[in-house]
Amino acid sequence: MTDTAGRPRRRRWVRGTALAATVLVVAAAGAGWAVYAKLSANITADDAAADELARYERERPTSLVRDAQNILLIGSDTRAGDGNREYGRDLGSERSDTTILLHLAADRHSATAVSLPRDLMVDIPGCRRPDGSRSEPTFAMLNHAFQVGGSACTIRTLEKLTNIRVDHHVVVDFSGFKEMVDAVDGVQVCLKEPVDDKAARLKLPAGKVTLDGEQALGYVRARKSLGDGSDTDRMERQQRFLGALVNKVRSSDVLLNPGKLYPVLDAATSSLTADPELASLRGLYQLVRGLRNVPTEHVQFLTVPRESYVYDPNRDQLVEPEAEKLFARLRADAPVVVRDEISPESHATGSEKESANPRKGPSPAPTFRGNTAAEHTCG
Repeated sequence: MTDTAGRPRRRRWVRGTALAATVLVVAAAGAGWAVYAKLSANITADDAAADELARYERERPTSLVRDAQNILLIGSDTRAGDGNREYGRDLGSERSDTTILLHLAADRHSATAVSLPRDLMVDIPGCRRPDGSRSEPTFAMLNHAFQVGGSACTIRTLEKLTNIRVDHHVVVDFSGFKEMVDAVDGVQVCLKEPVDDKAARLKLPAGKVTLDGEQALGYVRARKSLGDGSDTDRMERQQRFLGALVNKVRSSDVLLNPGKLYPVLDAATSSLTADPELASLRGLYQLVRGLRNVPTEHVQFLTVPRESYVYDPNRDQLVEPEAEKLFARLRADAPVVVRDEISPESHATGSEKESANPRKGPSPAPTFRGNTAAEHTCG
């Protein structure tokens, strides 16, 4: 099957959380109008966030590079809605369990997804609460911003932290994530050791395992039973899982089989809340159509340079000047280099030192610990 330009459907899709949902909508271009309208109507427009951001437009950063875009991807741990209540007793709580800033280069030859720890200590501005009242500015964990003022508060917090303009945002909840995984008949991961986590309701053997939606949710959220128990390790696991999810869609016949494609699209779009410009199939298609030729080795994942907060080892703080180097390069749409392993000297900070020797020419792009979409989750 080909698209309207005669090119094969099989493309090199871009990875990322929520980005997996975005990728799938391209295939809906040839569907009937009724199906298109139904799927488009599934997406919830975040009008309240748009209004709040417009209120503070003067204080927001300006974009420095034309056509470069920054999309904030938020995984919400809301307990509201069907299938979500079983994940916690605090039904009034809604926090950003996963936060990823996706930078799309202006030439669309690369994409960089930066995970930000939910426990990162940040300055949160006064934000509009759901009841219309306003909170006081506070210094707290990043996920508190979403709990207080939703996506608009999270965006304002991150823009102040990074001085990077957030052009679009997408929010995905627990239920939508599970349905997407189930719609593709599960996703394969590789485990070095067996997992038995009662809190995450996850019991898995070592080796290659195909996770269903329920297991996948436990896998990407677990902390104590997988890896070193850190939020950084959890974020790296989330990044690799999202890549495996997109690979599953690409390697199977989902995109070529309407019977399989529709449930995936229905699950993906039903789970999304997005800014008004993206809250339609057309809006999402406009976002991803320029990304189809991005080589997988140019799609990068990394975690912002972080370390334990000086006053509380259970919280995080940015490592400077490494974090600002990363933010500056994203603002300027400059290259960012990632490697799975970096020098021991810079292992803790997440970046290698730049050359200061003028005889060697311009300093190389700083290197951060991360991985690319070309790397396989299972060997």
